[in-house]
Amino acid sequence: MVLHGASPNSFAHIRRMADTRFPHEVAVIMPGEYFVSDEPMVVYTVLGSCVSACIRDPIEKIGGMNHFMLPQPNGDGQHDSWGESARYGSYAMELLINEILKRGGRKERLEVKIFGGGKIYDGSNDIGAGNANWVLDYLQREGLLPSTVNTGDVFPRKVYFFTESGRVLMKKIERIKNRTIFDREAQYQETFKRKKEEDVILF
Repeated sequence: MVLHGASPNSFAHIRRMADTRFPHEVAVIMPGEYFVSDEPMVVYTVLGSCVSACIRDPIEKIGGMNHFMLPQPNGDGQHDSWGESARYGSYAMELLINEILKRGGRKERLEVKIFGGGKIYDGSNDIGAGNANWVLDYLQREGLLPSTVNTGDVFPRKVYFFTESGRVLMKKIERIKNRTIFDREAQYQETFKRKKEEDVILF
């Protein structure tokens, strides 16, 4: 028997808020975090070079999203202070999928949508492309075919994932000159400043 409903301490560290634009509570995830719910929720994040996977079992209506910064630790990861952290895609994907399966989801039914991986700052090292390529390769190895992939380009993205329906609202954010988003990804800041938003895209 599968017991539904999160325990009182499940994802207690995740900030939640009300937003009058949406019918459900909004869970806000930062870099290195993930969130899963078997009750109707909206999961929200802002992505620069980071990548988020929105994953859902459409039968059980269990869904969640992660937000990772790098594909995997260097070497064996033993000398990395972050350790086995959702900061890395290699752990973030396992944590997200395993939590959905633990709550009654089935791997063969999972719907997957991928967002992020933008090149938001100058330089030859395109971290966003590396993140995007890694997660697509991971999904192929796991036998999971994403229904939506919106990665690359030079703009950050705001992503709203509706866990019950699987719908995603994505807002492109016009590229800005300051390093706000880059610094936020690197330092886990909780502020985000922007100059202009473009139209909402529905997936």
